[in-house]
Amino acid sequence: MAAQKPTKKTNASAEELKAYYRDMLLIRRFEEKAGQLYGMGLIGGFCHLYIGQEAVVVGLEASAKEGDSRITTYRDHGHMLACGMNPDGVMAELTGREGGYSRGKGGSMHMFSKEKKFYGGHGIVGANVPLGAGIAFADKYKGNDNVTFTYFGDGAANQGQVYETFNMAALWKLPVIFIIENNQYAMGTSQQRSTSSAEIWERGKAFGIPGEAVDGMDVLAVKDAGERAVKHCRSGDGPYILEIKTYRYRGHSMSDPAKYRTREEVQKMRDERDPIEQVRNILLDGKHATEDDLKAIDKEIKKIVNDSAEFAKESPEPAPEELWTDIYATEVPQEA
Repeated sequence: MAAQKPTKKTNASAEELKAYYRDMLLIRRFEEKAGQLYGMGLIGGFCHLYIGQEAVVVGLEASAKEGDSRITTYRDHGHMLACGMNPDGVMAELTGREGGYSRGKGGSMHMFSKEKKFYGGHGIVGANVPLGAGIAFADKYKGNDNVTFTYFGDGAANQGQVYETFNMAALWKLPVIFIIENNQYAMGTSQQRSTSSAEIWERGKAFGIPGEAVDGMDVLAVKDAGERAVKHCRSGDGPYILEIKTYRYRGHSMSDPAKYRTREEVQKMRDERDPIEQVRNILLDGKHATEDDLKAIDKEIKKIVNDSAEFAKESPEPAPEELWTDIYATEVPQEA
């Protein structure tokens, strides 16, 4: 295995670094377990894993505050865990069980948490982007300083509705951060073959939306960029774009053999740029934690993930009557 690049100095505290390490490791191990359950036939339909991209959502959640909202696409398990949703409920939903966040009716791509202000999980490419602007519009209307984190991929960045949303968000100065999780391959076509612009975030310039490109394999770089974006939005200056350049180690979904890239390319990223290993090295090299400290975190995470899998297996399938629930809203939206 090739050595990781030398770690850089950081102003993050030992506790912050350990929290980032723990949160990213939880996502990694949870997704690995989800992949196992899929292989066992316990998860049906599509299942898109977040392995390799953990630094994106962990870094951005570190820049969020209570009251902020988040909405994403179908590669959503990591976002749920990072914002504090219960792994038991997430895993149970993946397996279509009653104990899941959508009571077993949403599956991998469609779960939500009003408590955590997580608004999905959406299966249609790019369709969540205007919804994210709508959530931000509600916050602006209410006069609070909340921000909406709206995630989408490099493939979705070619959808027309994204640019309609850019226009409205800029026109109305909505407090929304547009986060392009650029894992370089969309559903299976490299960015070089599908996109004429090298820097996707620069498309926002046509609408007067500022932004930047970010190293998405470095959780500290993501957090720093997130803080700049959040400050811009909370100041009433309108939307901001973050193109976070990351990399997924697995295929687009569990059914994708990913033959459009070489194994050597993936292994090189794992060996040299893995976001979890980078933080691990910072912790050890800076003497912020010992090997035993990290082993204890690993043990804790393994138990949480195994318990979530057992909870999912033991949770019953939804009753047929559940077909008729959650069809209409039970409260007035303005009072929600």
